[in-house]
Amino acid sequence: MKQEFSQPPRAAEFSELVRKRLEDVKNAGGTRETVTVDWNGQALHCEVIDCPISSVFYNPGTHRIKAQRSHDPAKDAALSADPWTGGSQEYLHFLLQADPADPNRRDTDFDKLKESLEQFGQNDPGLITHTGILVNGNTRAAALRELGQQTMRVGVLPESFTWADISAVELALQLRRDHRRDYSYINRLLAMEEQAKLGRTPDAIAKDFRIRTSTYHQERWILGTIREQISRSANGDVPGLRLVDFEDHQEKLKELHRAYEKLAGVDPDRADVLKELRMAAIVMGFAKTDVRHIDEGFRDRYLSRTMSPDFSEPAGAQTAVSVPGLGGVMLPGASPAVSAARTLNDKVLRAKAMASASNSVTSDQDRKRAQDVFQEAREAFDQAIDAAGRDARLKKRKQMAPARIADACADIDQSVVELVQARASRSLDEEAFDEAVLKLRESLRKLAQQAGRGAKTPGDGVAWLIEAVALETSG
Repeated sequence: MKQEFSQPPRAAEFSELVRKRLEDVKNAGGTRETVTVDWNGQALHCEVIDCPISSVFYNPGTHRIKAQRSHDPAKDAALSADPWTGGSQEYLHFLLQADPADPNRRDTDFDKLKESLEQFGQNDPGLITHTGILVNGNTRAAALRELGQQTMRVGVLPESFTWADISAVELALQLRRDHRRDYSYINRLLAMEEQAKLGRTPDAIAKDFRIRTSTYHQERWILGTIREQISRSANGDVPGLRLVDFEDHQEKLKELHRAYEKLAGVDPDRADVLKELRMAAIVMGFAKTDVRHIDEGFRDRYLSRTMSPDFSEPAGAQTAVSVPGLGGVMLPGASPAVSAARTLNDKVLRAKAMASASNSVTSDQDRKRAQDVFQEAREAFDQAIDAAGRDARLKKRKQMAPARIADACADIDQSVVELVQARASRSLDEEAFDEAVLKLRESLRKLAQQAGRGAKTPGDGVAWLIEAVALETSG
């Protein structure tokens, strides 16, 4: 369910200010500005007022930076405990102007928004609650504050709105196609998860996010896989990886899901091996084109040649596992191949988490050891991927000529259909058709000449081609 937060300090005082500003707008006469939001399938028109920007609070529950909150676990914990303190609000400001994939970097899109506000002013109003919490416009508020602006135009939501209502309105606003700054990929996944926890159906959520239902299920699988990797990367007091660590891997994760689903229906064990090996490569930061070379046989064919025994030694098959509550029913453990791939991935995950941990959690020696493990694994994968890539290119060259012939056959079959249709309608250009057939004859001669070279015992197809061209030439 949506996390509930306490009301900010001076909530009653701010609410009274809002009432007075709304009353002033009403009494001023003339055209009143409103901002329209979608709430429970209906249009809700909210009056717009000017309010002191120093009095509004960033929304701690905004989906804009939900995944990025884990960037600093200590500040995230403080934010959850009390989101309205100066430190918590400063952390939210920091995240709002940070790069979603790497909060240590400033987001160039934020600077573009800031430049636009400085040059053209605030075009679209934000949205607040009666107690001063920004529901929409958190990023704009951060930019306006950096510009030194004193006020901000905001629509005011009904006083009765709950945190669930706030979340629904924010999501509806974000999913408008004309919105300036999209949620980051992981934050979209979290927003879908939150909607599912509210009991909404996959079809309804997919419709809101303007995606197919099958894509929704894919996104839920990806988020589940990410959470699993994070859980497995934790080791004792060392925290695991963070959601933000997977922000830049959207396309690689989508390709992994497609490959996994295709294989899982045929051989679940091989699908699990594929998943473990590709996730290890994704965590190590390999490019999408490199990850594609990793299939279920990658470890045996390539990685076993480049990786040390500590990583590549197959783990023994796990013993059967007892299922609690089923009267001693036993299920088989993971196969040796799956167990080995999982062990390898766990080492990569934990090494990555250890190497990224703060000084207060791990020693310099432990981090150095983890960095060495991580680098060793990356170098082994790099060499193996290079070998797999060379083999893939060679295979492609070997298959290129047969594929071209297959395409030509399809074109000829289509030309037969079109020839019959042209003759039936008496629209065939006989001269042009004859010239095209002569070009085909010349092409077949060249093909026969090359196909017969070095072939001591040609197959039936090549033998026919050579014979046909020989007969045509002698005739």
